[in-house]
Amino acid sequence: MKKQEGKLAFNFPEDWQVGKYDEWRFYRNRFEKCCGGCKAVDFVAVSSRPRKTLWLVEVKDYNQYQRTKAVDLAEEIALKARDSLAGIAAAKFQADDTEEKSLAGKAMQSKKVRVALHLEQPEKHSKLFPRAIDPSKILQKLKPLIKSIDPHPLVVERTDCQIRGGWKAEPAGSKKH
Repeated sequence: MKKQEGKLAFNFPEDWQVGKYDEWRFYRNRFEKCCGGCKAVDFVAVSSRPRKTLWLVEVKDYNQYQRTKAVDLAEEIALKARDSLAGIAAAKFQADDTEEKSLAGKAMQSKKVRVALHLEQPEKHSKLFPRAIDPSKILQKLKPLIKSIDPHPLVVERTDCQIRGGWKAEPAGSKKH
């Protein structure tokens, strides 16, 4: 199943069900402003193997632009995971779009929840585009924030996302996928 986020093309296994949660009509039209404002992950995916798993995947691509948000990246991911879980639960009952409602229902039947930050940074360091974010430090900060959701979150990039997460990613427009 192919999906695009920004300038990255993602290829999820065919037996996964995947939605761009931050583009769901339910999220945009109804849930985004709930309780003073809610955040959303980029992808909600339900894998069937090894166990039925709900994946909350946030994509950050800093290949062209550096991070400018004041909020800590790990805190941002934790908030998005929390808010997305609440939104998915609400969508199971309240979504008008049948595909969104169906995926939300399947997500809520999952046996496990996984949170993944797909983090892309320049491979070559430069003064203009330094590799400023240390994935291990983000993971270290993220783990205690979301341990009740996923005690083993992932921080992946194109080189290891298929092995560790199950999906492939490459620049959009690439002919490899």
